[in-house]
Amino acid sequence: MSEKLSVGYSPCPNDTYIFYGLAHQKIAMPEVAFASPLLEDVETLNRWAMAKKLDVSKLSFHALGHVLDEYCVLSAGSALGRGCGPLLVARPGFDAKSLETATIAIPGKFTTANMLFRMYSPASTSLVEMRFDTIMEAVIAGKVDTGVIIHESRFTYAEQGLICLQDLGKWWEETSGHPIPLGCIVARRSLGEETVVAIDAAIAESIAYADADPKRCVPYMQQHAQEMDTKVMQSHIGLYVNEYSRSLGRGGLAAIDTFLERGRDAGILPSSTRTTQF
Repeated sequence: MSEKLSVGYSPCPNDTYIFYGLAHQKIAMPEVAFASPLLEDVETLNRWAMAKKLDVSKLSFHALGHVLDEYCVLSAGSALGRGCGPLLVARPGFDAKSLETATIAIPGKFTTANMLFRMYSPASTSLVEMRFDTIMEAVIAGKVDTGVIIHESRFTYAEQGLICLQDLGKWWEETSGHPIPLGCIVARRSLGEETVVAIDAAIAESIAYADADPKRCVPYMQQHAQEMDTKVMQSHIGLYVNEYSRSLGRGGLAAIDTFLERGRDAGILPSSTRTTQF
């Protein structure tokens, strides 16, 4: 393929770890070529997918449910797992019984975090969209009553004096029996199966390249990470880059199908007959 494919992913350590090899031309890709990557927060990427902007992109599984006609999920690069879901946090003393009338900060309309919270507390309607890395500050300052936090904030909220009202990932695991599907890498269906398969293989190879020597990825991760502490980054990688990142497998695909089905049943996602993969 002579034309370079546009690609976007988040600045979070799991994505920069996964794409390190590709971003630094360490992976031989005779079948595909990528343009310089665009790094944006996941909600920006979600909205770009609605506009069909990129060929290959990181995407929330919530957003995926809205763009299945255009994009398919790759087997490599996803963020699924147990004990890694979004957290609902508040200042100490918050009365959980008042959640339905509280203002809740969410990291974007089309994020998995928002969909999880809406399924967990459907009666809560005072939702305030914020960029993910501003939510803790807003809760601390009293601009909102509670917030749904993702990414590195999971490891630092207690240090900021906040308490966890509900681990939404744990709630999902207990009610569904599946790991929580957070985000995935998607490709345009219009690229064709051969190209989609080649892209998937390249991302899998990029992960393998990072796994072979994780330390060489650290400067790139630090360059883009919200939280620069090396231990936090290592915890982030350990939690979000796992067996499902390397290959979704049957368990990952079953979790995704259940998540999308429940989103449709809740009226959050539109109906669709599309399969998630090509």
